[in-house]
Formats: sequence, C-alpha cells, structure tokens
Amino acid sequence: MIRVGHGYDIHRTVPGRPLVLGGVRFDCGFGLDGHSDADCLTHAICDALLGAAGLPDIGHFFPNTDPAWKDADSQFLLRRVVAELKKAGFVPVNLDATLIAERPKIAPHLAAMKAALAVSTGLPVDAIGLKATTNEGCDAIGHGKAIAAHAVALIQKT
Repeated sequence: MIRVGHGYDIHRTVPGRPLVLGGVRFDCGFGLDGHSDADCLTHAICDALLGAAGLPDIGHFFPNTDPAWKDADSQFLLRRVVAELKKAGFVPVNLDATLIAERPKIAPHLAAMKAALAVSTGLPVDAIGLKATTNEGCDAIGHGKAIAAHAVALIQKT
C-alpha cells in the first residue's frame, strides 16, 4: 500500500535570527519567526509525511505552547516524525518540495539541503526533489516578508 501526503508551511521573516531551511543555515541577516528554528521547508515535509500516514499534524506532536520545543532543531523533529511513521507501519519512499522565497538565493544551497534531509529521513538523496522559486514580487512572500514551502511525500506500508 502506498499513500501520498501534502504539507505547507509559512513563516514571517525577522531580523536578528538565523535562517534555517532544509537543515541548512543561511548567513543572510534575517531568519524566520517561530517557536522552533522555524524551518518552514522541514515543517512542510513533516506535515506531508504525517498526513500521508493519516497521523495528526506537526503541531500535535510538537506544540508551540510547549517550552520543550522552543528553538528546536527541525531536523530532530523530522527524525521524530519518521519514527512516528515507522510506529504506524510506514516508511518514506520519496519527497518533493518547493521553497518560495524572494531572498536569499536558494539554488546554491539545494544540494546541502537535500543531503541534510536525506540524513534525517533515511532516504537516498535522489529520492528527494527540491526546487526553489520566487513569488515574482507578489504578496508578503514577494515583498520578502515571509518564506513558504509546499511538500509532497510518498510513503509505503512496511
């Protein structure tokens, strides 16, 4: 049995916080506002995996009201999500995700992000599709006030 799930996440940009996307730290003078490290790409992937398995979303497992998850490393959260999948009898097969950001430039970091996500999910790098685009100057993302990500996950019953 195979299943597909979709995830989406968005966070506002803020000065004075490191930017982490797909487990990679960017040196760009701003980061994302959130309770954990606010890695919207990894959060979207977590929700895609959880949704495919019919499990509750990332906020159920790691609520932003719990101080235990303050500034948490989202790659740690992703490893925990994969463990929840295994408990439910599933394993990831592949991921496909798109980051939407006006800045910084994402393309030079795609390989490093894929490598980090591969380690956290146990997937081979070539089972992870990762793209980046802009919002062409439209809305909060287009004005550099937010970064968003969409993700699709394929999982299979073990």
